Amino acid sequence: MSRSPQQTLKTFFYIFIFVIILLLTFYATSPRLPLSTKRLTLPWPLRMTPRLHSFLQEPFQIPNEVKYSIKMYKKGNQFKVPQRTNKSTNSSLAELMCTLKNRVHLSTVKAGDGPFSGEKWERSLPKQSLQETLGNPKTCAVVTSAGALRGSSLGKDIDSHDAVIRFNSAPMKGYERDVGKKTTVRIVNSQLVVSEKKKFFQDPRYRTGVLIIWDPAPYSRDLDEWYKHHDYNFHEHYHEYRKVHPEQPFYIISPSMQWDLWDVIQENSPVDIQPNPPSSGMLGIIVMMSVCKNISVYEFVPSRRKTELCHYYSSDRNWQCTQGHYHPLLFEKSLVQRLNRGEEEDVLELGKVTLDGYSQYTCPDTMQSENSL
Repeated sequence: MSRSPQQTLKTFFYIFIFVIILLLTFYATSPRLPLSTKRLTLPWPLRMTPRLHSFLQEPFQIPNEVKYSIKMYKKGNQFKVPQRTNKSTNSSLAELMCTLKNRVHLSTVKAGDGPFSGEKWERSLPKQSLQETLGNPKTCAVVTSAGALRGSSLGKDIDSHDAVIRFNSAPMKGYERDVGKKTTVRIVNSQLVVSEKKKFFQDPRYRTGVLIIWDPAPYSRDLDEWYKHHDYNFHEHYHEYRKVHPEQPFYIISPSMQWDLWDVIQENSPVDIQPNPPSSGMLGIIVMMSVCKNISVYEFVPSRRKTELCHYYSSDRNWQCTQGHYHPLLFEKSLVQRLNRGEEEDVLELGKVTLDGYSQYTCPDTMQSENSL
């Protein structure tokens, strides 16, 4: 006896439902595989809940692009960085703070330091130390140039601090609502200083507050080697700027500060990092930790506004701006996250990490860098 079309359709429907149930049961009971087996999974002691924060989640994952960058720069090893073996991520916040305080000092080039000698340098380099010039502000803001600051409305919060540090060519005009309008310190890299396009001598943003320049130096910290083989030949531009603007405080970060900081980042990362100096942002954080009591760092560790937009003032998009390519940026962010003494919600909602300054810790003066062992 033949079946009616309605009965046939009903049978197919039940078979379809049965197959779906079987597939769902198989999926629910089968073991899970990571989304990408090509990523290196690391049990970093980061305290962000994955649900809240996609950047720093447990287990921490190093993107393929960053792994490739590390491999490439290790192969070239431009700065002759030795292979490191002692790596740990188990230090407490207090231990990390004391390591930084004892080993990473606010160090700038002074007249008479090696090749920075003679009348020309005596005339150009500041007589007063950077610490003396900045004093001891109570509250300080580190304002990155991150694209996530666009639309953040953090300007008033940033300007409420006693001192504010900014980076490279980051503007304030037109972005006051998001990034504020106060500048106490500006760190610039040597590439910017020698670039005609940046108009370093004419632009008023390079005449506000204290200027600090840095140039990648060899790991040896040898001033003579650095003087001869600088990344960008900023020396004459520095002298010329000081001649045109003698009233402008303008400091040069020493190689020792760059690489002492790099050592601490490497030693507190579970894998080899890029053998290149830390970023301007990380150097700026150390500057403020050296002189300030309390520090707010904005959008260094990304908030929920995380974006591929490189800067709040431009339309450039690149994964390197958040994860790092030349600089060990991913590992810098991890270290800063571990130093955070603020609320996780502040990181998520505001992109704001709260740090203590060196002055808030009394540390045993027994920690030595590997270089002195």
